[in-house]
Amino acid sequence: MPSAPLFRFGVIADPQYADLEPNLTLNRYPANSLVKLREAIEEFNRRDLAFVVTLGDIIDREWKSFDAILPVYETLRHRKHFLLGNHDFVVAPEHLLSVPARVGMLSAYYDFGLSGYRFIALDGNEISVFAPPEGDPRRQEARELMKALENAGAPNGQRWNAAMGRAQYDWLAVKLEEAKASGEKVIVMSHYPVFPDNAHNALDSDRILALLAEHDHVVAYLNGHNHAGNFGVSGGTYFVNFMGMVDTIDSTAYAIVSVYPDRLEITGFGRETDRTLPLR
Repeated sequence: MPSAPLFRFGVIADPQYADLEPNLTLNRYPANSLVKLREAIEEFNRRDLAFVVTLGDIIDREWKSFDAILPVYETLRHRKHFLLGNHDFVVAPEHLLSVPARVGMLSAYYDFGLSGYRFIALDGNEISVFAPPEGDPRRQEARELMKALENAGAPNGQRWNAAMGRAQYDWLAVKLEEAKASGEKVIVMSHYPVFPDNAHNALDSDRILALLAEHDHVVAYLNGHNHAGNFGVSGGTYFVNFMGMVDTIDSTAYAIVSVYPDRLEITGFGRETDRTLPLR
């Protein structure tokens, strides 16, 4: 096996910080995430990483929560990428449209290239009952999607899930083709899982899964949202659901992914799982 990776990157899912009492029912300790995040960043700063990505739910709720957690991220010496999750929109209505800019995102979805890889970061929140402003037709569209899933007996027609809009879906399809044409492998990142079947999957998970299945250069899909974590393989693509940092009083969860020519090596910290994923 090759001894040196092409590059490594750090992964954080669902720190979900807020100055709140613990949710004992769900075993979530949002106030403790500042300490856990500091520890993760100290570990990341000791490593040679290309970047660190947070897969959404930076905060649990309240606009002021960003003021406490974002300065912790400023101590990171590596490039940082954010994705947004449902909890990032549990803010006052006047702030809904400003959430991407608050965390320094020029766009809520984007892509970047690195050493023969194309990373595609999705905004899974576009069609939802929480991210669009009140009265926006996308809220009604989300309700209709949820109802259709419920009627079909699917587990994921939940108010905490969401879907991509048509323009972003078309953009994703174009980016996948561009990567194929340039000989790049693809890693897709989103807050929401799409596989295996789960109550936390995106409202449009079937559509996304079908699109990815058309492309054998998509090696992995990385997400958070389901704090318990999950894993599956479909159409030769690995679907890795990272565990939520916010869960438990003092154990953490984060990871470092090492990308080799023939495999991905995931090193888990705290509750997160170690995995070796051979590439086709």
